[in-house]
Amino acid sequence: MFALFDASNFYASVEQSFRPSLQGRPLVVLSNNDGCAIARSQEAKALGIKMGAPWFKISHLSESHGLLGLSANFTLYGDMSSRLMSLIAGFGYRTEVYSIDEAFSCCDGIPGDLTERAFKVRARIRQWIGLQCGVGIGPTKTLAKLANHVSKDAERKPGSYPAHLAQVCNLATLSADELKTIMQATAVGDVWGVGRKIGSQLVEAGVLTAWDLSRMDPGTVRRRWNVVLERTVRELCGQSCMALEDVPTEKKQIAVTRSFGRPVTTLEPLLEAVSEFASRAAEKLRKQGSFAGQLYVFAHSSPFRPPPQFSRGVVVPLRRPTADTSILVQAARAGVRRIYEDGYQLQKAGVILLDLASSTLHQGELDLEDSEPEDQSHLMTTIDRLNRRYGRGTVFVGGTGVGTERAWGARQMRLTPQYTTRLEDIPVARA
Repeated sequence: MFALFDASNFYASVEQSFRPSLQGRPLVVLSNNDGCAIARSQEAKALGIKMGAPWFKISHLSESHGLLGLSANFTLYGDMSSRLMSLIAGFGYRTEVYSIDEAFSCCDGIPGDLTERAFKVRARIRQWIGLQCGVGIGPTKTLAKLANHVSKDAERKPGSYPAHLAQVCNLATLSADELKTIMQATAVGDVWGVGRKIGSQLVEAGVLTAWDLSRMDPGTVRRRWNVVLERTVRELCGQSCMALEDVPTEKKQIAVTRSFGRPVTTLEPLLEAVSEFASRAAEKLRKQGSFAGQLYVFAHSSPFRPPPQFSRGVVVPLRRPTADTSILVQAARAGVRRIYEDGYQLQKAGVILLDLASSTLHQGELDLEDSEPEDQSHLMTTIDRLNRRYGRGTVFVGGTGVGTERAWGARQMRLTPQYTTRLEDIPVARA
């Protein structure tokens, strides 16, 4: 048995939890450079604001409907996510963090009423960190995901599902007929594992609901579509095909890309930007215990600006697989120098680490050098510890820019305080 906890409108809800005046007000959280809506409060959704809507197209709603746009505060969201996951971990014996605001919990062997237990954990989350969660419980991960969908819609959209399934939906407590009714009321496109393209194909084939999908022959589904959809069908029928992942799966690539706050027109700020991106990627690489064998660096202009346009990238092979920040920064800077050309307004750049392998694997090589390269793993570990303890950027590579305003830095004109991670930003209650 699995339980899925999913925080509602996470980024927007975090902002509202620290500013009660925003409760009930339409709110969107904006992407880098305050460009597009990446999170919406329920009130903003009611205004018809779509995910990814550009701020310049919806900003007029500020005057007519009181819409508020805030810059993404990822430091705050990450810390609140950690607090959320620690509370969810109190539900079951094992937990899988699925995303920044979702986690599966294994319910096997837990005594007592799971529904009551879920309500208690949900109430604790609300009381301790101010976030609302939907909880879905089912015999498979897909059914738990479906139950979570029901728990949210039953509360947000009265009449879509039975009212008693709001907030916490435990499919194990339903009869066969009740479960059938629930699945018949769920569009096939709302089933976890059904993408937009396959969803359209299923609708064309007359498969309209989750119930219709569950009645399909798994073998036929595999032959016509793929093994992933076959697994979804089996899970909808109660056959567990996906185990809980206690340890996060290692990434095959690690990418750090950013849009610039304003166009970059010279080489030096571009070098600073990719140095920062490579440093950040190296930190992620070490966190997962991997080495990179190659590095890809790219830069391009905005496709929405008039010509001339620029879009180039290059793969930089590394002599030895490494997680050393200085080596990766040097490789990224060398790649940028190879692709850079004057006369363009660059809008975005990025670094992608490729050919990842475990740091415990070492390739033997002939001793053809006068001296062995210096092992800086202890230095890298120390840097990571200092940055974790005192904040990102406490120790950094000089190539990212020292004592200068970063021309390439993201534009965040609507950034809220880092309420939980910066001492001077801690809210103070006054009588």
